[in-house]
Amino acid sequence: MTVVLVAGATGSLGSLIVKNLLERGATVRALVRPSSADGGARLRDVAGHENLTLHVGDLTDGAAALAPHLAGVEVVVSAVQGGPDVIIDGQLELLRAAETAGVHRMIPSDFSINLWGYDYGVNILSDLRRVFADAFRTSAVARTSVAIGAFPEYFLGPFHEVLDPAAGTFSVWGDGTRPIDITTVPDTAAFTAAIALDPRTAGRDVHVVGQQMSMLELRNEVEAASGRRWALIRKGSLDDLKAEIVRRQFAATNPFTYVALQYQKGMFDGSASLTDVRNADYPDVVPATVAEYLAGAGAAHFEVPSAPVALDEWPVTV
Repeated sequence: MTVVLVAGATGSLGSLIVKNLLERGATVRALVRPSSADGGARLRDVAGHENLTLHVGDLTDGAAALAPHLAGVEVVVSAVQGGPDVIIDGQLELLRAAETAGVHRMIPSDFSINLWGYDYGVNILSDLRRVFADAFRTSAVARTSVAIGAFPEYFLGPFHEVLDPAAGTFSVWGDGTRPIDITTVPDTAAFTAAIALDPRTAGRDVHVVGQQMSMLELRNEVEAASGRRWALIRKGSLDDLKAEIVRRQFAATNPFTYVALQYQKGMFDGSASLTDVRNADYPDVVPATVAEYLAGAGAAHFEVPSAPVALDEWPVTV
């Protein structure tokens, strides 16, 4: 029985990874902060599972304090989110602890677009993950990175400025015909659990996807699911998108006003597209279609938010 430690286990993605690992028969150690020592609401339905133990700790505790939690662990899955202090510094402490404990593999908290299709400086959040990836070059712990494209939970939310329920608009940069990669958070968790238990993935980037469709096709799905028309707003060419990113960077007091557009640039010009998609390696994971997502939890995107969304904290990847 494979022993897996999940960091960020009480988050929206991490908690689902824990549940999927347990369903696959793994022994799971959930690393939880002292403030969530009971596992929190998201782990409540698996509390008491015979193969789950909660380990109270934080990445800021440092490698020496984290190492005892990792004794006997074969795979570490990191689902933490944040800025450089978490993605680089915190995960590096976790990696050093894994090295001390003799862990075989680690899945870092990537869960994003293809990180390697473009240069540094194009996407600040990708840059953080690429900097951390460099640490594996001299590590005995093998890196397995999971790329999934965009989460519709975030891509269709206010952060990306695609859907505007109040105005009834759907905005597109470029011609909107290039396919983009879309995978829900639950499907990402299901794929990640399968990949974590697959030793063939050591030292590899594994690309999996829920569905690939163009922005124009996505608008059609939104209209079909919502039963209303969404006016298509063409915001400009991809060159215009690049110019808008630069404009926002010069005016920004923090990166949250432009990082979503950095993701969109890579998605819409194809540089961040997934390659060598490996869904066939995990046939028991049947991802939801965009239509299925929009008919369920995704229907919330059609409602006007009750309050403005403040973009003042590091977003969850895409």
